[in-house]
Amino acid sequence: MAELDLLVIGSGVAGLSAAVRAASAHRLRVGVLTKSVLHQTTTRWAQGGVAAVLIDDPDSTDLHLADTLSAGAGLCDIDAVRVLVDEGPRRVNELIAMGAMFDRNPAGDFMLATEGGHSQPRILHSKGAATGAEIERALVVAVHDTATLLIEHAFADTLIVEETDGQRRCTGVTYRDAEGESHRIEADNVLLAAGGAGQLFSVTTNPVAATGDGIAMALAAGAALGDIEFVQFHPTALHHPSMPRPLLSEALRGHGAILRDSKGERFVDELQPRDVVSRAMMRTMLEQGVESLFLDATGLDNFAMRFPTINSSLAEVGLDPATEWLPIAPAAHYTCGGIVTDLNGASSLPGLWAAGEVACSGVHGANRLASNSLLEGMVFAPRAVDAIADGITEPQSSGPMRCVLDPDGDHRVAGKTMKAPSPAVFSDGEESDVEQAAQLRKDLQHEMTVGAGVLRSEESLKKTLLALDTIAKEVPADSGTTEWVELRNLVILSRAVVQAALNRTESRGAHTRSDFDTSQQDWLARQILTQ
Repeated sequence: MAELDLLVIGSGVAGLSAAVRAASAHRLRVGVLTKSVLHQTTTRWAQGGVAAVLIDDPDSTDLHLADTLSAGAGLCDIDAVRVLVDEGPRRVNELIAMGAMFDRNPAGDFMLATEGGHSQPRILHSKGAATGAEIERALVVAVHDTATLLIEHAFADTLIVEETDGQRRCTGVTYRDAEGESHRIEADNVLLAAGGAGQLFSVTTNPVAATGDGIAMALAAGAALGDIEFVQFHPTALHHPSMPRPLLSEALRGHGAILRDSKGERFVDELQPRDVVSRAMMRTMLEQGVESLFLDATGLDNFAMRFPTINSSLAEVGLDPATEWLPIAPAAHYTCGGIVTDLNGASSLPGLWAAGEVACSGVHGANRLASNSLLEGMVFAPRAVDAIADGITEPQSSGPMRCVLDPDGDHRVAGKTMKAPSPAVFSDGEESDVEQAAQLRKDLQHEMTVGAGVLRSEESLKKTLLALDTIAKEVPADSGTTEWVELRNLVILSRAVVQAALNRTESRGAHTRSDFDTSQQDWLARQILTQ
């Protein structure tokens, strides 16, 4: 008998939502394993808010669905989006019942904001722009009260896969503790909720731990990946030496902040989806030969009161949003693709489930709608737990090959299955010091930013792939040091991103090819990468 019914890897909104539901609603033996400490995850950095239709008039879940499909540029799974918008309000209300506090006006009503791509104000915020931290706080308290096992400072490095009668199944994970000692945990089910991979790029809003470990582990174990070429860049990251880059929330533009070029001119509709705004910014920066543009929030009333977290961050670097334009540039923010799952979070590898940014559930398509990320984790992680409790063991509803609807909704378009790049050739030598790992990580991030960032081409992507292969040869294959394992994961995932971007000979959503600057009908399909 396995030690646990469910092992959750990751402690962001998806992981903790799963753990709380598994223990409280189903009384499963659940453990949570996290790379750092429970409250230090990408969720904590989420400023924008959580999108949900809590008030019907004039908003509706149908409008939320339509906005999500529009942002996703034709690649959203409409069934997955319907699940997201219909079940989201209930999950938000459950979170409020746990003690999460969202901003309200003096009358006690929620202060709902509008963000890019949303047709109605439906975004809940906490303290203006500290929503992720508040959600994380409420869930951490709940999981401490319910989970069977909590292991912090534990770096999961390999999924355990066993084969019986020709059937492969994930049965646990090996991990290293803070002292570097190796351990093994067996579980009937493993839920990956390990977050995204912003550290693939030099400039990112993600914390240093966002190195794509979960996606890389799953690919190595044989699980299918989908939509991995779609990496979303947030348009309004503060242009400042600090890393991760301070995020100037979408809510600022929702309240009337204006984007200005180096000449002070407005050049784009600030409330378009993130991919549109980021592309416009990059092209303007290239045309004007500058590294940053400006966000003008001088016209916003009561900035310090409405956005206290952002105001404090700006004060720390000597900026006053009431009198100064704020320097900004796009920064890697969100991995739209990941481990392909069905509507219950089941992957193509039995026993392995995924939820949150690590997963490709189909809700984001080619570009995530602002403030849908926290909601996705809150909705699909509990669905995975419910399916496990119901004894479901395999993907449902066409499994990982779920299709997308064509723009007219007349028929479904099958996914395109592609081979992932051949395994990276790592060094068979001894590991060097961690300073070398840090330098190679910077080299990888530079190559990805230059060749596979907001704007891409066949030439730039091929150059990047060659550079990544050169970097891989400097990385030891068997090192157990965290810095080197993270670097191996970054190499594995970056090569998958670049190969998928090379395959997709069009521009769509967060994937922009300068040599194919329009969307193509024959690419109206999810790209599935398998080993």
